[in-house]
Amino acid sequence: MEDGLRKLPVGKLPPDILEQHILQFSGASRPDVLVGPGIGEDASLIRFPEGKLLAVSSDPIVGASKGAGTFLVHINANDIACKGGDPAYFIITLIIPVEQGLPFAKMIMEEIHHACKKMGIAVIGGHTELTDRYKKPVVVGTMMGQTSYLYRATDICAGDGVIMTKHVGLEGMSILAHDRPDLLKPHLSDAEIQSITSWISSISVLKEAAAVRDLARFMHDPTEGGLFGGLAEICRLSGLNLHLDMEAIPIHPLTRKVGKALGADIYHLISSGVLVVVVPEEKIETALKRLEEKQIPAALIGKIVEEGRGNCELDSKEELWRLLAL
Repeated sequence: MEDGLRKLPVGKLPPDILEQHILQFSGASRPDVLVGPGIGEDASLIRFPEGKLLAVSSDPIVGASKGAGTFLVHINANDIACKGGDPAYFIITLIIPVEQGLPFAKMIMEEIHHACKKMGIAVIGGHTELTDRYKKPVVVGTMMGQTSYLYRATDICAGDGVIMTKHVGLEGMSILAHDRPDLLKPHLSDAEIQSITSWISSISVLKEAAAVRDLARFMHDPTEGGLFGGLAEICRLSGLNLHLDMEAIPIHPLTRKVGKALGADIYHLISSGVLVVVVPEEKIETALKRLEEKQIPAALIGKIVEEGRGNCELDSKEELWRLLAL
């Protein structure tokens, strides 16, 4: 026996184990899910309202273990929110090293269940198996949701404002506090590390996206590559450039402290939880006011300009992997 659970061989989980330890974690109950996950069900069925668009996104979790299920839900839900949508349906693929076994798979599914239930998201299917081919788990989610908005980067115009919420490197710092506190201990107190650990509760952008989605020209969740990576992607997609106000970019004092101590490029540190919103110039003040009313920290950090007229070189490198390897 393994932690009170059956030790299992390589391969798909047996039906009784799936029913007892995996399928029970189905997130929120939604009336539009007509057929949900079950043994022998090849696919779920969802009733979809006429006139709505389906937003779909898929992301894995890499570089995190503790809290990976919570991270997985939020980063996928954030992508739906960036299309002006409400995340509603979630599919998960778990490929777990046999050494970690069923206890790890169950832990991840419990985290997913609680995060989904809190946001009204139904877990509608997926795949779970144990493998001897990998040393680390492969955890992938696909989120779907309904939206009434059609955002395209090609609609961005010179003169549009660029707003960001919260502060740079939010997710990356949280991952370091969870998985590599040894890197932080020479430079931060235990209380400061514990504070950063709690930032995982701020990686959702659903609240801020809902507040400004009717004002936005485009929204983006800067994950790998951090803030600068996300801005580089917007410039590349739109064919435009950016005049960035470096002094306006919100940086938490603890992030600044760690960046200086470890020689880290905090602007390229993975930043789920930050929402980048491109809004027409005449809507900037309204957007900032709405975010303030929702008690969401936000700042105007730059303006969109014609190609070649920007003031910064942006790229999509990711700093977290270098830090985790130290």
